[in-house]
Amino acid sequence: MATNRDVFNRIAPGWYNFRHWSIFGRELEELARRWQGGRLLNLGCAHGADFLPLGEGFKLYGVDSSSEMLKFARRYARKFNLTPNLLLADVSLLPFDDRSFDWVISVATYHHLRRKQQRAALDELWRVLKPGGEVFITVWNRWQRRFWFKPKEVAIPWRTGDETLWRYYYLFSYPELENLVRSAGFRVLRAFPESSYCYRFRFWSRNICLLVGKP
Repeated sequence: MATNRDVFNRIAPGWYNFRHWSIFGRELEELARRWQGGRLLNLGCAHGADFLPLGEGFKLYGVDSSSEMLKFARRYARKFNLTPNLLLADVSLLPFDDRSFDWVISVATYHHLRRKQQRAALDELWRVLKPGGEVFITVWNRWQRRFWFKPKEVAIPWRTGDETLWRYYYLFSYPELENLVRSAGFRVLRAFPESSYCYRFRFWSRNICLLVGKP
């Protein structure tokens, strides 16, 4: 199977159109009001749609392992008059000094990491975040209905032309993700479903959203 980096390089043009707007716009707008500016890092920024709700008052940085996604992130930034600093990098080895950022967002990134990579990535997150800083994390939920009878590690198809490409996902539950970030030293400030989820029990939401802090 091709690596996720290879797959996302190949699907970048279609992704730019399919995911042109952030699906977490409401959550990110609330964070913009909460954080009110500062140095902000977007981990796994893809084509950059999640920057848009944070476009005013923040000094924006983004990293992604896909060079093609970053090409589209530059295009997206020009379209919306954003000026993020974009770098090609792995989230497990970030090219920044210790305590570089006030805030971090990581939308749909950690679920693409295999188990042995997850803690290394969180250790890097801890290193580059300032004390008192906060992080917004989203991943797919293991207990959403379509995965009830699937294993924790799955390959999800993406059709491009006549070809099907497969993306690796590690599926988290709420308790597992919360325990993982706590093991890296973070405090869980809030665990919640995406704003579009309208049912009573959060444990079946499509996405898990965490707001965590560094003491």
